[in-house]
Amino acid sequence: MECDRCPTFTLCPDGLSGWVGGKQASIVLCIAKYLTASQPDRYDLDMFDPRPHRLRRFHHSAQPNSVTQSSAPPSRTAPQVFEDLRFIRDTMERSAAFTAVSGWGEVLLGITAGAAAWLAARQPSSFPWLRVWLAEGLLAAAIGLLACTWKANRRGLPLFSGPARKVALGLAPPLVAGAFLTFLLFRAGLQSALPATWLLLYGAGIMTGGAFSVPIVPVMGLCFMLLGGLAVLGPAAWGNWFLAAGFGGLHIIFGLLIARRHGG
Repeated sequence: MECDRCPTFTLCPDGLSGWVGGKQASIVLCIAKYLTASQPDRYDLDMFDPRPHRLRRFHHSAQPNSVTQSSAPPSRTAPQVFEDLRFIRDTMERSAAFTAVSGWGEVLLGITAGAAAWLAARQPSSFPWLRVWLAEGLLAAAIGLLACTWKANRRGLPLFSGPARKVALGLAPPLVAGAFLTFLLFRAGLQSALPATWLLLYGAGIMTGGAFSVPIVPVMGLCFMLLGGLAVLGPAAWGNWFLAAGFGGLHIIFGLLIARRHGG
């Protein structure tokens, strides 16, 4: 019987035999190619594993030790490290704000200023009136310094840091100028100009020094200067009450705001 696919071969039970080029060749063919039944179109089992797999990420290989060692910075000595830390600390202190302004100290300043205004209004002449306000100025300076020290120690803040020095340098020149102008105006018999001068110079010092403190402090200085301007334009007999409104009332109002917003 001849094979339908290869007519030159004869089908036998063990394979196919035929003559090719005068030589007998015995070729055994895989019967699965033509004689077995066709395989099903799909497999019974899924080829893919349904379990989730994590994608692997390939990292760059590390550089050789020689390159790493050559690019590493040289080791620093202890004095150099301390010098760097000191520089960082000084930079942070200069950039920070002075937050040791005591609100309760301002309130106490306002109370003593109100008492001084009441006492000065009962003096018979200008010289005792001046002594009362000068004593109040010295007492206010002591109260302010002690109140700032108390708040700084309670909250762990540096009292003599960079911002504190800037506040002092901004506040001191107007106060020193006010002290000399007080002597000059009193000697010239211009006692009526003292309330306006004190309010204006104190407000200017608070504004310039408060620029390195919490934002509400320069606002207080501006209010003092506005009140000083009113004292310049107002009657001379109202000078003592302008001082009471400024050193008494403004200190109490802004002291309560500072104590509420900035922790004492």
